[in-house]
Amino acid sequence: MALSAPAERLALTLTEGGLQRMTARVLAALLFTEQETMTAGDIAEALTISSGSVSTAVKSLATVGLIERVPAPGSRREHFRLRDGAWATLMSGQNAMIGSMREAAEEGISVAGEDSLAGARLAEMRDFYDYLWRELPALIDRWRAGRSQHAG
Repeated sequence: MALSAPAERLALTLTEGGLQRMTARVLAALLFTEQETMTAGDIAEALTISSGSVSTAVKSLATVGLIERVPAPGSRREHFRLRDGAWATLMSGQNAMIGSMREAAEEGISVAGEDSLAGARLAEMRDFYDYLWRELPALIDRWRAGRSQHAG
């Protein structure tokens, strides 16, 4: 089962967005599969990549909360699937990065001075990340609420 053209395009888009190429392809395979779960072997075979590449990609995707290991009764192999709510989980995890960016801007302002050109640029950066910090949790909550209404 090779990846379809749309799956490969998604993987390319994810790569252009900063994801490692193999990690993007593994994510695309898990998104586009019609199976409930896939083993590392299934993924390696579908993508014709090494088990080491699959292992590295799976570890990365699990760390950020996009995929999870699931038990498979009767199987000794690990099975993986996209987590329910994966995208909201991923964005919720971005709060740490948003806070770090805001802090970096604040530190830069204290060094450059608020009235300097650099300080003005850094203030815009700080204000943007401050806005995201305040708004993102509520946005994710609204998305989850709307999603649970449609499911119910």
